[in-house]
Amino acid sequence: MLTHRIASLRYLFGVIALNLAFGVVCFAQQASPNKLTTTARMTADWTRARDYTKEYLDAMPDNGLKPTPEIRSFAEQMLHLANANFNFISAATGIPNPYDKQNLEKMSEYSANKATLTKVVLESYDYALSAIPKLDENKLNEGIKLFGRFEMTRAAAFDKAFEHQTHQRGQTTIYLRLKGVKPPSEKLF
Repeated sequence: MLTHRIASLRYLFGVIALNLAFGVVCFAQQASPNKLTTTARMTADWTRARDYTKEYLDAMPDNGLKPTPEIRSFAEQMLHLANANFNFISAATGIPNPYDKQNLEKMSEYSANKATLTKVVLESYDYALSAIPKLDENKLNEGIKLFGRFEMTRAAAFDKAFEHQTHQRGQTTIYLRLKGVKPPSEKLF
């Protein structure tokens, strides 16, 4: 009978120890450093977006496409994306836009060939990525007036920039399909 009680106690203490171990693991996962700072998350997202956009640029044949006279060509879409990246990020950070007062979309030297197009589009992502580490996370909730008319926080301006580049890249999916090219697989993570 005593051995039966000792075995029962061992079993009980084993179950308690196992529950404590699971609890510690769950707590450790919740308290883990996997929670990224805002700027670390922004850097990861903008890096992923840059790489994804480069895949689109690489996938489009050299001769590009302008499906109808009324809409942007593939190059114009990408230059519109780049132009907006520069403008949004400059407005959000105060860092001078290297293409201030220029509309990249209308500059034929950047749409003349795939290499120059790719260079300026990726430069716009590098501009965003170089601005992010300079951000003071405490100032991300400061109000700004985006383009002199939209009141929002610095963080919201970055979010709008990210949303815009995603939208413009998405527009070019149909351009690739019209060229018989399978668009790059989505990069959510």
